[in-house]
Amino acid sequence: MSISRDQVCVLIPTLNEAPTIGPIIREFRERGFSRILVIDGKSTDGTREIAEREGARVVVQSGKGKGNALVEAFLLIDEPYILMIDGDGTYSPSDAERLVRPLEEGYDHVIGDRLTDENRSAFSGLNLFGNYLINRLFKIAHSAYLSDILSGYRAFTRGSVMHMNLREVGFGIETEISAEAVRKRQKIAVVPVSYRKRPGTPTKLNPFHDGLKIVATMVRLARMNNPLFYFGLIGLLIMAAGLFTGVYVILEWLRQVEHLPLTILTVLLVIAGFQIFMFGILSDMMLALHREVMSEINDLKGRK
Repeated sequence: MSISRDQVCVLIPTLNEAPTIGPIIREFRERGFSRILVIDGKSTDGTREIAEREGARVVVQSGKGKGNALVEAFLLIDEPYILMIDGDGTYSPSDAERLVRPLEEGYDHVIGDRLTDENRSAFSGLNLFGNYLINRLFKIAHSAYLSDILSGYRAFTRGSVMHMNLREVGFGIETEISAEAVRKRQKIAVVPVSYRKRPGTPTKLNPFHDGLKIVATMVRLARMNNPLFYFGLIGLLIMAAGLFTGVYVILEWLRQVEHLPLTILTVLLVIAGFQIFMFGILSDMMLALHREVMSEINDLKGRK
């Protein structure tokens, strides 16, 4: 199957990207991609005017944040394929064909991997370490290693996006898209892409604040994908708190000082933590059974 350029909508979320949006749109058009949608977060530097002048369709998002922008944009797209790229100039339109090609082979979702040896110079040491840490945590939480879950350069079938339940409003949207693709058992490909230092305006991503929000999003989404990890983590933390207070109670008891309320709290924490951990095991077993049943149902449908 061959995908024509007219079947692909290039989606570019922007917020004050005047130095870079023009060249990005121009290069996509030179490569034959004429259907370009810029979803703008109320820029004040002329981004929208530049995008319109270069021939893109421009829509101002009603909500705030990158997550809201993408959710709104997905509903506006009629083309069967979507190529999403950040408007900050860090990604190259020359990699577009590389991302679209797996869709021709039947993949639902393609991720552009920035974290290659060739791109190391584009990252600070802290940024690179944070990305690797988040990707490893995603593998533990969602039982899938996708190389670069925070990549802003992706390709999808429209159908795969419409099946996702997306709620994140900010920078956690890439994490949620990755988690939803895994949960929906979509066919995912990862391809290397070039990445360069941001040539335009300063980054809007705060490494610590937004990094913590991304990790929190990842753990929260694990409740549906990997309940053993989610509830197990909560249970172990509660049990650890119980054991900590328990050590204090024992040390005080050896000194012949009794702490009855703290002793009761210790027992309750250990019991509650253990019950939550066991709930995670039961939930994981139920999820595995559900997936097995759904797989058999889909096999039966396929035979018909």
